[in-house]
Amino acid sequence: MKNGTLCGQPETDPIASLYAEVLKAKNSGDRYKPLTRLRIPPFYDCLNKVISPPLKLLYVQLPLILGMSLKSLKDLSYSVLDLATVVEGHSIADTYRKSVENAKQAEQLGYTRYWFAEHHNMISVASSATSLLIGHIAGNTKSIRVGSGGIMLPNHSPLVVAEQFGTLATLYPERIDLGLGRAPGTDQATAAAIRGQNMNAAFYFPKDVDALQKYFSAENADGKVRAVPGEGLDIPIWILGSSTDSAKLAAAKGLPYAFASHFAPAYFKEAIELYRENFIPSPQLKEPYVMACVNVVAADTDEEAEYLATSVKQMFMGIVTGKRRLLQPPVDSMTGIWNVFEEEAVMQMLAYSFIGSKEKIKSMLSDFVQETGTNEVMATSHIYDHQAKLKSFRLFAEAF
Repeated sequence: MKNGTLCGQPETDPIASLYAEVLKAKNSGDRYKPLTRLRIPPFYDCLNKVISPPLKLLYVQLPLILGMSLKSLKDLSYSVLDLATVVEGHSIADTYRKSVENAKQAEQLGYTRYWFAEHHNMISVASSATSLLIGHIAGNTKSIRVGSGGIMLPNHSPLVVAEQFGTLATLYPERIDLGLGRAPGTDQATAAAIRGQNMNAAFYFPKDVDALQKYFSAENADGKVRAVPGEGLDIPIWILGSSTDSAKLAAAKGLPYAFASHFAPAYFKEAIELYRENFIPSPQLKEPYVMACVNVVAADTDEEAEYLATSVKQMFMGIVTGKRRLLQPPVDSMTGIWNVFEEEAVMQMLAYSFIGSKEKIKSMLSDFVQETGTNEVMATSHIYDHQAKLKSFRLFAEAF
């Protein structure tokens, strides 16, 4: 601050000036204007040097506090999470065929990425061999990014993961994402069968991420242990999570952060706030990047969407009760299928679900973006009828 100015601006109260600028944009109808298009950001780098951390945080968070979004829906990226859900009356082979069809459509509709999640010992989820499915989808599409949401790193050696994804990235250049999770993706008995004596592997997750990055680094060319293929390849790494621990790690390493709000919504807001507050820029990422995974059931009418959504409600009820089944067909009413306690538990897990017509979902998405400032939304859809599922993804894409 010198000569009566602050970073080239008149020396006034910075908080008051900031409120004035944001409110001016809000009141002028620019409610969804990205913050970077307001007049105040050009001197952010200067502010970064002369004001305190709490004030810097307020500068970044103020638009969210005032109910403004950093991005409009048109600026938002949208993607697909596929759990390779097996439906009642159909085979796993049918599931994989449908995934290819869904991925091809997603590519045509402008979806950014198509991810699979590693799960084990679940009757209705066939994505246990995640890297194989990624290769299968990448081989049947042309441009959409394909990846893991995620690979449960404690289940694997970092070297083997580096080699597998190095192979994928060599076969499909600039199209492979590597999302990493800390959880086992299964129950404890199955985790023990996967990990053997290494049941404490989750405690070494941060170090395993470091090891993985080292194997991908060109600087490891002189290392005693090298990933071939993998070394020197630009494979984007994401940190996945459902708690604040993952947020801290993603922030400390300067990596994009994907939150599992489709089944663990409780810590979503707290986690992304913590991530943004503590983010340290890295060679991969200069600014925080949040992707929220949400449940989506879209149809021509709200009533039809609610009917289709009874399948995912039955699926989550199976998670709550421990009585998992193949994805069930929709029902006219959940009355008599669940009790009041099961309903409450399921609806809490489904807090971030977008169910309804295209118009309703667009409105809900706008509110969601205003509230959270998320950079990307990843949709997962557990819909019994495949054609209805394809249509749901089409309607969701049209909302952007």
